Amino acid sequence: MATTTTAAKASPQSAAINLLNTIIGAGMLAMPYAIRSDGIILGVIVIIVSACTSSFGLYLQGKCSKYVKSGDASFFALAQLTYPQLSVVFDLAIAIKCFGVGISYLVVIGDLVPKICQSLMNDSFLDQHEVLLERNFWITFFMILIVVPLSFLKKLDSLKYASMVALSSVVYLVILVFIHFLKNDIEDKGPVRVFKPYTISSIFASFPIFVFAYTCHQNMFSLVNELEDKSSRNINKVIGSAIGIAMSLYIVVGLTGYLSFGDNVEPNVIVGYSHAISSTIGRIAIVILVMLSYPLQCHPARASINHIIHYFYQVKKQIQSDASILNGQHQPQSHQSDESDQLIDSDLQDGLTEEGNITAVSPLKGSKFIIITSIILILSYLIAISVTSLAHVLAFVGSTGSTSISFILPGIFGYKLIGSEYVDETTGSFEHIPRGTKIVKYLGFALSVWGLLVMIVCLSATIFLGATH
Repeated sequence: MATTTTAAKASPQSAAINLLNTIIGAGMLAMPYAIRSDGIILGVIVIIVSACTSSFGLYLQGKCSKYVKSGDASFFALAQLTYPQLSVVFDLAIAIKCFGVGISYLVVIGDLVPKICQSLMNDSFLDQHEVLLERNFWITFFMILIVVPLSFLKKLDSLKYASMVALSSVVYLVILVFIHFLKNDIEDKGPVRVFKPYTISSIFASFPIFVFAYTCHQNMFSLVNELEDKSSRNINKVIGSAIGIAMSLYIVVGLTGYLSFGDNVEPNVIVGYSHAISSTIGRIAIVILVMLSYPLQCHPARASINHIIHYFYQVKKQIQSDASILNGQHQPQSHQSDESDQLIDSDLQDGLTEEGNITAVSPLKGSKFIIITSIILILSYLIAISVTSLAHVLAFVGSTGSTSISFILPGIFGYKLIGSEYVDETTGSFEHIPRGTKIVKYLGFALSVWGLLVMIVCLSATIFLGATH
């Protein structure tokens, strides 16, 4: 049996910081444009409703983490308890979503840094150093210097200081938008809509912006696993802090940004400001934000890929075992396996049950950790330097992946697991289940239905209305 590593002991403050950094990204800059589509009143209501539904999904994840071994909570583990046959599909959706968002962060770096150089350096210097205007140079530079070292950190709690720096960039962006609002220095300002939406179709086209703005559920289980105090009260404190701050920032940036530009607001609000030094610093802040947020996407993608590999390896071993039994060659204490099989088996032994079933626990360490991380980094780098925009692709990925991990999966897990300890094993019926537990259970089912509706709306908006995130 492989030795168990010492459990991480993260504070609720560091967990909330990492969760908040996962929530807030460049999408915050699209909030004024989203409010423009809905009008001020409806836009603010949608921001609040989206915060409530997302926080309830996180709440269900916290509740469901109690149904697996402490420190081993994951989408894969809960899928094994509910719908084992779909566990690989669930993890594949998470991996694709996080991988795609990570690539978009690299694309943002490649697009913004050359513009920053143009603002800070004179033309004659740039003519002599043309490489500074090459997007691929800056993607490579930041990958080697920042992204790769941070992505090889094994614990999310290790990223708390990077997250604090990233959130400092967010604070600057909020202040920048707010000061321009107070100064009222936007000359080309359009009309402001309080009640009336821009168009009916624009409501649906902008809906994905609100929904995806709160997507952070891919890291929730990792954060819960690393908490020193895993009590429900502590977990709820982390959720409430992160979602509450994010919602407040979205409302402030959305309202002040829209009131500054009116209907002439750009999808990225910072683009509309002049080329002043303050706006240039704002662009630098965005680069810092996405650069330091990449590891928060790499972490869950790596874990999901590891689960998928573990699952198929276990399936292969099960098939080989069944074939040996059918052929009369089953040897319980066989010593004929080669060294590579022994190495893999020792790495997976922590996840084996006495019955030999496929299990949810798959240690990620050693060479396996290095190989999976390297593959994610290399592939995302190659794709990022090959394309200039992934907006429409990410809209498809986000419409499916984000809604799945934010609403559908937490709702399914909550409905299937919460209150299961009250089931009578002989009759299969619930016995003396508390009313509060029953309400939460069926609200979980309602959240899954909501997630399906959101997926349909977001996909339709992406396909027919050209919505992008």
